[in-house]
Amino acid sequence: MLLDLQLVCLENWVPETQVPTLIERTSKLLKTARAANLLVVHVKVGFRTNYPEISPRNKLFTWLKENQLFAPGSPSGQIHPALAPTDFEPVVVKHRVGAFTGTDLERILRANEIDTVIIAGISTSGAVLSAVRQAFDLDYRLVLAQDCCADLDAEVQKVVVEKIIAAHATIASAAQIVRAIQVG
Repeated sequence: MLLDLQLVCLENWVPETQVPTLIERTSKLLKTARAANLLVVHVKVGFRTNYPEISPRNKLFTWLKENQLFAPGSPSGQIHPALAPTDFEPVVVKHRVGAFTGTDLERILRANEIDTVIIAGISTSGAVLSAVRQAFDLDYRLVLAQDCCADLDAEVQKVVVEKIIAAHATIASAAQIVRAIQVG
């Protein structure tokens, strides 16, 4: 599961110096998953024209609306070209931080008899943490591709991964996951 690897997210919620490495590692992980015929699900943020999904009580999403981020057809809302989905990979559009909230993600995973989910994406303290917590509550086995996740604050990244996500998921590097997929 690749979370929020959209251009606007990479520009706003990942330290600029980390973007090329994050894309490179995630791209290798994605290519390996595809070669092994694993189900790859892309999750992205998106809203309808005029943002009817956004409540004025939601501080973050109101800011997104005011700045016209994730508008339909917006180039900045597109998934990075190196990580773009194929025609055969489902794209789940979410209107909240959590990937499962109000989407058909769980239905897609259940229909494909998925019991283990590998997660990569941004931001670690937002979409990644929410997806991990929700998937954990739904009894999925979880693996976090730690070096395919990012957060603006390195300290927050470390604490969220080591203190919170580690209680719910196996933490591994992209290289470790690639080797495990290749071995079978």
